[in-house]
Amino acid sequence: MLRVRPLHFTSRMDSWDRLLTALGMVRTEDDAGWQVFDAGSGRLALHAVPEGAQDGSTALAVEVGDLAEFARRTNLAAEADGAAPAELVTADHGESCRITAPDGFSFLADKAAHAAQCADADPALAVVGVWFTEDPASASRTLHQVGARPRPVPDQDDTADFTAKNGGVLMVRPASGTPRSGLGFEYDGGLEPLRERLASAGIQAGITEEAFARTLHVANPDAGAGAAAHVPATLWISQRHP
Repeated sequence: MLRVRPLHFTSRMDSWDRLLTALGMVRTEDDAGWQVFDAGSGRLALHAVPEGAQDGSTALAVEVGDLAEFARRTNLAAEADGAAPAELVTADHGESCRITAPDGFSFLADKAAHAAQCADADPALAVVGVWFTEDPASASRTLHQVGARPRPVPDQDDTADFTAKNGGVLMVRPASGTPRSGLGFEYDGGLEPLRERLASAGIQAGITEEAFARTLHVANPDAGAGAAAHVPATLWISQRHP
């Protein structure tokens, strides 16, 4: 199995809870400073941290069924490139598998605490993990190797989209500087009803006509006075096109 489950660090857990609930996500794990929310496709984990440099940052992460088997299959798929990107490790939270790409970017695959997606979550909402890199080709190869499924991106040769078998979307986007993670959402339906749902929860959002898709922009709960420079002012929910 493979499911997208980014890890977001925040000192504003209550604000994120309100936003994710309004988006149609359902909290399925709640252990003090650790919470996990299910979307119709993919999950998002929240980790409470004090205000500071880590506040508002997102780490790309996925869930798998069996760590050793996932590592074996990933390294087998990478043999043709002479690489072995998967390594079983002991992380702060327990046993995990670290994937390291040629651009130096790494992310963790954790064993899923529960396999089934919450049936009460909005089925149209998907969690999107973004990989920004100066080497999108090698990032795309790495996502192929971990078992992500390519999804066509019309007329955009320097970008790549993938879906995970058990939910969620992974995107590769070209960007200068050190490779880094980003967070977004995708909605398979009209954005106006979703905007109204957010407004009824006291969350303002605006629809923007982008070149690639219509996008709903929502104020980032981590932004504002005192936020670190890396924290974007808005979160985006892009309308999914067939």
